[in-house]
Amino acid sequence: ASSGEPRRSGVEFSGSLEVAYRACLWSRIASRVLLHLARFSAHDPDQLYEGTKQVTWEDHLSPEETLAVQFYSAKSAIGHTHFGALKVKDAVVDRLRDRFGSRPSVDRREPDIRINVYVYQDEARLSLDLSGESLHRRGYRHSGQPAPMKENLAAALLLRSGWQDVAAEGGALLDPLCGSGTLPIEAALIAGDIAPSLLRDRFGFSAWRHHDERLWSDLLAEARSR
Repeated sequence: ASSGEPRRSGVEFSGSLEVAYRACLWSRIASRVLLHLARFSAHDPDQLYEGTKQVTWEDHLSPEETLAVQFYSAKSAIGHTHFGALKVKDAVVDRLRDRFGSRPSVDRREPDIRINVYVYQDEARLSLDLSGESLHRRGYRHSGQPAPMKENLAAALLLRSGWQDVAAEGGALLDPLCGSGTLPIEAALIAGDIAPSLLRDRFGFSAWRHHDERLWSDLLAEARSR
């Protein structure tokens, strides 16, 4: 990745599709990997609608696929997140209906495409969520347990503590918290050079029209060999 810059609640960087895929597969601390599509003024719902409708959504999904919208707002005139999400959804489906005569459906649980919109000080940043579900969901928990710490936060604490160097030198880990095992599991993933998302079977790019299945398969094979 290049041009990494800290931003509000995240880091903005540039890179190829391979870099984005590697971020989804290998980042131990990210919650989401977002592909930036557009930035525009959104002082009112009409501006939000028109700005969203200008995006070439036909390049990203078809009318036969499903979508969901995650909308966040801070210090902006559009403060109702559900209303904002509806305006974005309307703009996307209206554009596709205008071009194809049919429209995609909404699926909030497992959409083919997840759209992320963040409006800050009346400026909208619109992105595709390449990760899908939050990346703290590694795929190794098959049932919920009382876990006061998300997996990516546990990994961040371990990395901050220098655990990777301790593990490389043959050191040990003591977890005195006696919770659901998040810290020792994440520690084992770090010590074993195991990609944290290797067990996940679905990402936000899985049904994306620009998804490169061959590239993704190569990255999975590399991760398994490591």
